[in-house]
Amino acid sequence: MSERSGGPRHHRGRLSRERVLAAALALVDREGLSALSMRRLAAELGVEAMALYRYTPGKDALLDGLVEAFHRELQEALEEERPEVAERGPGNVAAAGWRSDLHRTARETYRVSLRHPQVVPLLATRMLAVPLSRLPPSVLRTQERMLALLARAGLDDHRTQLLYRAVTAWVLGYAFVELRTVVNNPNEPEPAIRLGLHRMPAQEFPLLRATAPALAERAGEQALTDGLDALLDGFAAGT
Repeated sequence: MSERSGGPRHHRGRLSRERVLAAALALVDREGLSALSMRRLAAELGVEAMALYRYTPGKDALLDGLVEAFHRELQEALEEERPEVAERGPGNVAAAGWRSDLHRTARETYRVSLRHPQVVPLLATRMLAVPLSRLPPSVLRTQERMLALLARAGLDDHRTQLLYRAVTAWVLGYAFVELRTVVNNPNEPEPAIRLGLHRMPAQEFPLLRATAPALAERAGEQALTDGLDALLDGFAAGT
């Protein structure tokens, strides 16, 4: 079906899959996943909803497209040529070689996650719903890149596969914990009420209550790479 004459599409150029996914990503960033529908996305692009089916055949495919766009942005960031300063943690030596590249992959994944927090849950749910061979090429390239980095660690195939599982779980799990909602009432100046600690019985959840203030603050990239190093050191030591 043709576009609406005089609509926003006229000013934004011809439709393409990249343009459709970019508009979907911008909508979700702005209003959340609940706002995403084929009809709403079509309105954002100034076209009839049927015009989108050439580029994404339905809502599930559109969700997969958001994951595709996330990984494409990650790949573009990783392909940029720029020197990375080796980071040091307390008692750790500077990262070098493959480990430095792995640090960078973890940091860029974290940064893209912070830019698109509404898409992060899809990294889990759509991966569970879609077979490996049917994942978008940008997702497969991310996984291929990770395996290539870990292969440079000099481990045998079995331990490389185990490390791949562990590193993937750590990086994505870290993003999930960093982005989860902890603050109950952001406009409340009193910390306990702001965090909603009164909703958590002290005798039943003493550790969560004590930890909640720290969880409300992002730990950042250094904690991400420190944890990654601890994981890598454990595998290097054979533990």
